[in-house]
Amino acid sequence: MTGSPLLRTLYAKLSLVLVGLLLSVGAIYTVVVLSTTRHQLETLHQRVNRDLARNLVADRNLVAEGRLEQSALKALFAEYMTINPSIEIYLLDLGGEILSFSADPGKVKRRRVSLAPIHAFLAGDTFPLLGDDPRSPDRRKIFSATPVPSSQAPEGYLYVVLRGEEYQNVAQILEQSVLLRLSGWAVVASLGFGLVAGLALFHLLTRRLQRLAADMEQFRASGFTAARPESSRASLGGDEVDRLALTFDAMAGRISEQLDALREQDRLRRDLVARVSHDLRTPLASLHGYLETLQLKAADLDAAAREEHLAVALRQSERLRRLIGELFELAKLEAREARPRAEPFAVPDLVQDVCQKLRIHATDRGCTLEAAVDGEVPLAIGDVSLVERVLENLIDNALDHTPAGGRVRIPVDTDGTRIRVSVADDGAGIPEDELGRIFEPFHRAPGRAGAERLHAGLGLPIARRIVELHGGTLTVSSRPGAGATFTFDLPAWTGREG
Repeated sequence: MTGSPLLRTLYAKLSLVLVGLLLSVGAIYTVVVLSTTRHQLETLHQRVNRDLARNLVADRNLVAEGRLEQSALKALFAEYMTINPSIEIYLLDLGGEILSFSADPGKVKRRRVSLAPIHAFLAGDTFPLLGDDPRSPDRRKIFSATPVPSSQAPEGYLYVVLRGEEYQNVAQILEQSVLLRLSGWAVVASLGFGLVAGLALFHLLTRRLQRLAADMEQFRASGFTAARPESSRASLGGDEVDRLALTFDAMAGRISEQLDALREQDRLRRDLVARVSHDLRTPLASLHGYLETLQLKAADLDAAAREEHLAVALRQSERLRRLIGELFELAKLEAREARPRAEPFAVPDLVQDVCQKLRIHATDRGCTLEAAVDGEVPLAIGDVSLVERVLENLIDNALDHTPAGGRVRIPVDTDGTRIRVSVADDGAGIPEDELGRIFEPFHRAPGRAGAERLHAGLGLPIARRIVELHGGTLTVSSRPGAGATFTFDLPAWTGREG
């Protein structure tokens, strides 16, 4: 069974805590005020009546010829029982035993009074001093005392309880009726004001949290796509609630971006599957058709026809092998399974090696390859085999789009921290509307006749991903009729890399 939704809110919980705190403060305040007031009254009363016992002995002639007059003492007891019932008078011996008293005999509960407070009183210790109350086995009260018949030859003590039983009853009534009432009203007024102010403050503080909670619920209900309105955005220099709101804004934006990226990746995946299916179907159908022809009509074909059919089937098989290999390579790069093995190497030497490897291929197409190094180039840091793959893909792509008699240049330069490599061709260039899609998988820009059939359109995406794994970027610039230039950069080796 759950409680009311209102009681589960932060505002309700804070309000209950505030009410409990204020009630506790009020109770503590009342106890402290009463205790302090009682202490001050007792101190004042004992100071005012400090010499009461001594004056009683002197004024009432209780001592005659160095001895205590018992008759005068009895008269004193009788008189003060009538005219001043707020005090109680006791005669003690030197051991603290009660010899006689002015109170009702049936109400005296002690036979002996402790002398330690009396000695402290006569020595002038700090007030208030509390002595034993003969009417109670455990209660203590303020008192006045003097040795009798004299301090030079004491035979006992005159012990005067300043707040007797009747006075105590009247005092309690007065304290409860006046002091408590005044304190109570003061406490109630103070706590009432504090409660109202606290509730108003809590409302202001929790209002933003309530708005943030509502935004979070709206964000969840929208499938984690709805963004908060700009008017509700908090400032960076605010308090914890503002920083929490900013964090939520950043989190919501990040989640929305990731969901959009996932949707885009899902779209690309479906598109990739469709394109792969199409590109695989064509060579597979051709390969199957020629092999089936060889099987069914082998007896009717002469040696030249059989050789032609086998050559076509072999080309389609090679195309299929290359396509599957590039697909696996791109998948590994996208999944970050291929990790560059960084080592220092000379970029100009690598460019020369790749040009030498592809020179026969360029000659067959009637093109020339030129490597150009601008000044002294420092060593680069990276995976040599992967960078070689980038150069092969870019140069092969440039040769596909360069007409016979054209030239492909590979300039290498540096700014000291990065090494920049470019591959420029003399082809027809890339149309402006194609530049934005040039690095998409399976996209084939129009080039030399028949060239697009030799490639699946995965070379440039593979090259770009390899460059990104090395912390660089692969860019393209082109003008129709002026060829295209692909440029990528690599970090220079500083000697500190592991």
